[in-house]
Amino acid sequence: MNTLHLAKDFSASFELACQQRVIFYYVGYFSQNVVAAMADAVRLQLEMSGVNSSTRRKLFSSFVEMAQNIIHYSADSLTPSDQDNHEMRHGSVCICEKEGQYLLQCANPIDAAAAEGLRERLQSLRSMTLEEIKQACRASLRAETPEGSKGAGLGFLTVARDSSEPLEFDFQPLEAHPGTVMFNLKATV
Repeated sequence: MNTLHLAKDFSASFELACQQRVIFYYVGYFSQNVVAAMADAVRLQLEMSGVNSSTRRKLFSSFVEMAQNIIHYSADSLTPSDQDNHEMRHGSVCICEKEGQYLLQCANPIDAAAAEGLRERLQSLRSMTLEEIKQACRASLRAETPEGSKGAGLGFLTVARDSSEPLEFDFQPLEAHPGTVMFNLKATV
């Protein structure tokens, strides 16, 4: 592919991102170091965009939780699946502004066997009030880490607490990878 063709492709992508009001977008492998660098970029971009401090805090904490979930649970990993330290796993995250609201979206492949439990957990979150979510956050902080979890179970609670609407999610089968589904999560702030 020649340089001119690449420049045209980039220009088209850049224009589309501007039209869609994309604040931040990344697809690739996530690690703690990558997330730290992205967090710096997101923080600065939100400040430069004039987003108020309360909304910035919510967007930032939800962004970090989504990125951490990718690091800990994506089925596409460059590191061994049982490695709990210095993980590198594939996914995507996007922050965009639409009609005065901010949308955070993330996607990553997960083991299909985990999808039903995750669906039940997220469906339960969708039916909770904000006060119930806050109570669950406090209870989660006092509880022991659930088996199979790499945190205190706070990730989705934090994203749900900071979202102005119920979380949206879906699971798409990946034909090229039987036993794996693409998990998509969307939060509105």
